Amino acid sequence: MTRTHCDLDADIVELAAFVPEAEARETTPLAEIAFRADAWLPGETQQLKAAFVQDHGLDEIAGLLGRSRTAVATRIHDLGLRRNSRRNWCDWEDEELACCYSNEPTATLAARLARGVSAIYARAKLLGLSEPAAQPYSAWEDVQIRAGYTRGVPVAQISGLIGRPLSGVISRASMLGLRHACQPDDWSDTETARALALAATGARYMAIAQMLVEEGFPERNSRSLGQHLRKLGYGRGWGRAWIAEEDDLLRHAYTTGASLTPLRKRLGRSSHSIRWRAEALKLRGTHVRRDGFRQGPVWTAQEEARLRADYGKIPTREIAETLGRGLRAVLYRANHLGLVHGFMRPFGSDEDRAIRNAWLHGVSMVDVAQALGRDPAVIGKHAARLGHRFNDPARPSRGPRTRRASRTPVTLESLLALDPPDLPIAA
Repeated sequence: MTRTHCDLDADIVELAAFVPEAEARETTPLAEIAFRADAWLPGETQQLKAAFVQDHGLDEIAGLLGRSRTAVATRIHDLGLRRNSRRNWCDWEDEELACCYSNEPTATLAARLARGVSAIYARAKLLGLSEPAAQPYSAWEDVQIRAGYTRGVPVAQISGLIGRPLSGVISRASMLGLRHACQPDDWSDTETARALALAATGARYMAIAQMLVEEGFPERNSRSLGQHLRKLGYGRGWGRAWIAEEDDLLRHAYTTGASLTPLRKRLGRSSHSIRWRAEALKLRGTHVRRDGFRQGPVWTAQEEARLRADYGKIPTREIAETLGRGLRAVLYRANHLGLVHGFMRPFGSDEDRAIRNAWLHGVSMVDVAQALGRDPAVIGKHAARLGHRFNDPARPSRGPRTRRASRTPVTLESLLALDPPDLPIAA
């Protein structure tokens, strides 16, 4: 029978309930003790759970039950409740996160704040908190890994659920002696871990299969390799719904101009998923770094104005030297601004008349190029198409050359005025 993986719904934040070992053991009857006035009654617990499911804040639940926020938070932690909350983060939660993020496992902190682990990671990144050192796996995390491997949940979804890297989950499962339900019998744990590690480098499946063979593993084709990795949860994002904390983190990246590459690794999202969500949030074009992450300084308004004024009128290399930029950078920026090089613009009827008159009256091709603001080679090629070759021996002669300094500058108007054959062009 073919096993298929089990995708998780977006609202799932826990695969299996964790029962502390102390509660799981059989206990002897306790002696009767005096009733405490602050004890939690069954009715209060049910009210708390109902308000929690309705996504009420801790302050709201505390006001409803007539208890302090600390008491409500402690009771939620003791009950092990977790949720993908849609509530905004309050100052108290941010302070608690900043204080404890690097000192205790994220899963424990998520339980105390009644948030999902992925929400904790996204919020911590938004607040600029440093990555904590790898904390030991908690009993709750081990329970989720066991349940996920047994149910055939993709490993990538398990890692996103508990907030651990993909490779870390695989290593922990191997230490626990677990075998994924979707793993074929002919794949060893070592081969699976190695294939996932190579896939994380971005190598193609055919290249991964070849590298595995070179390392002594069985020969696989790219199709079976890809199917196996996808069953285990490898992919460029696994289609889960975006939560509010992830949206806030994406907005923050676009506002501050931060690189999106660490964001993809943090959220476990593909570049396509990041772009799709940015478009959905209407973040396209709002990135503070207009040039993206190309090397070199950002173009200023003055530089763009200079480029608009000179592009196509003087050689592009001179523009690049003046602006202190590379030739390719200038060409890219001109294309981005929609500028058309003057040497490449189509010839108009007046320019065609000017070229014909210049050919008939013996005006040099260099003077025509200067008058029309084009390259002499472009003028020569276009004149040849019109049947007027400037290097043709049969071309009418202009007479003896004079020094350029003593000649009248040639302009488009002076060339057009040569239609009457008796009008001289130069002194």
